[in-house]
Amino acid sequence: MWQEACQTKVIPPAELEAKIAELRSQGHTIATLNGTFDLMHAGHLHIIFEASKQADKLIVALNSDSSIKQYKSVHRPIIPLKYRLEMMAALGFVDYVTWFDETDPRLLLSRIKPDVHVNGADYGANCIESEVVLQNGGRLHLVELVPSLSTTQIVKKILQLPPDGK
Repeated sequence: MWQEACQTKVIPPAELEAKIAELRSQGHTIATLNGTFDLMHAGHLHIIFEASKQADKLIVALNSDSSIKQYKSVHRPIIPLKYRLEMMAALGFVDYVTWFDETDPRLLLSRIKPDVHVNGADYGANCIESEVVLQNGGRLHLVELVPSLSTTQIVKKILQLPPDGK
């Protein structure tokens, strides 16, 4: 089953340091990208693909469901973590996927110490991740977002549909 195949890319948070040590011992550079990736869309694919070009290995870190509820809404995520992990791991240009329970990724990034951390350009060079990434010898890579594509905008559009969806 494809779900089992995807599990080979999932790194449980407790195993993160060991996987990072293994990758580093093999001489790989590491890029990170984090987010909710709730209702995957083409804008997500754009930033994930751009992130994959920044280093030998790309680790995508997803906010846990409890994290999303804390900083977005008690009504989110729409897609539970289990399925978001599967969808992310199914992408060929994603090497590994993990998750974190905090509302921001700084603790996670201090554990990974990526060579490159990728973020949307809308967050800018002074994003909350910048200090921990730079302190650990990494760099930021900002990606321009695809205009008019966001989960929030998609949800608003869905809510405007008539009940029969036509």
